Amino acid sequence: MSDNNPNWEKNLVTQLAESSLKEQRSRRRWGVFFKLLTFSYLVFILYTFGEFDFTVDTDTLSEKHTAVIDIKGVIAEGEAANAEDVISGLSDALKDEDTEGVILSINSPGGSPVQSGIIYDEIVRLRAKYPKKHVYAVISDICASGGYYIATAAEKIYADKASIVGSIGVRMDGFGLEGTMKALGVERRLLTAGKNKAMMDPFSPVNENAQKHLKIMLDDIHQQFIKAVKDGRGERLKETDEMFSGLIWTGAKAVDLGLIDGLANESYVAREMFKTKTIVDYTTKEDVFKRLADKMGAGVKSMVSNLVNTPVLN
Repeated sequence: MSDNNPNWEKNLVTQLAESSLKEQRSRRRWGVFFKLLTFSYLVFILYTFGEFDFTVDTDTLSEKHTAVIDIKGVIAEGEAANAEDVISGLSDALKDEDTEGVILSINSPGGSPVQSGIIYDEIVRLRAKYPKKHVYAVISDICASGGYYIATAAEKIYADKASIVGSIGVRMDGFGLEGTMKALGVERRLLTAGKNKAMMDPFSPVNENAQKHLKIMLDDIHQQFIKAVKDGRGERLKETDEMFSGLIWTGAKAVDLGLIDGLANESYVAREMFKTKTIVDYTTKEDVFKRLADKMGAGVKSMVSNLVNTPVLN
């Protein structure tokens, strides 16, 4: 071979180098293709689950509008309805010069008294800071306990005639497994420093002194809730013996009791009361990739990351 083509070695090396380059380019192209395919798949999943936020960009909006902040689901830190996000959305809405009025869109069974109290206090503060801008609460399906706690900070409250309203009370859940432990022949061994440290331990006998203490604590939180309702509703409230007992009422009955001001939905409030045609969502949205990861579980959460006992008011 060397006699017929003295440059055969050079040609062979050149051919091998060219083949290697072609293979590398092909790998890069396929790599880009699969990355795009993966991204497209994630976009499809997000779109399918309705996780993209297609609301109007409030930075570029220049017309008078009604602002909406959603308070949906359980009110708690780490949930969509948490104090930090609700307050952030409300603050942004009120700071916007084109905001005519704000609707707190509530559909919640309640939740943390702490988170509810923080939101209540901030609504009161921000209303005083922006006295010319109205803040109304509009209830959809349910506004109970912590949800109603928040609603009473609004200037007015509206609901549907069939909405569920009220549940002005506080609860603390627990359970007792002492009898079950004995039936199974299991001995409970518990060490504490402080005689009341394990007062809610489900495997120990009921501690009557601890129960009395917890009842006093719950009553204290209940009184805070009642005060917020009375301060927020004022003379509109037609107080009854059962009003603060934890009962719930329909929207229609809630009007009679003064718990709400009338029957209306968000569109009606925006159109007839705030005189605006446009509704803008100021709800603080969680990162879509984080929400996707939470929905699909810990395994998918790891993949996506590589790509990018208390009292309750309910």
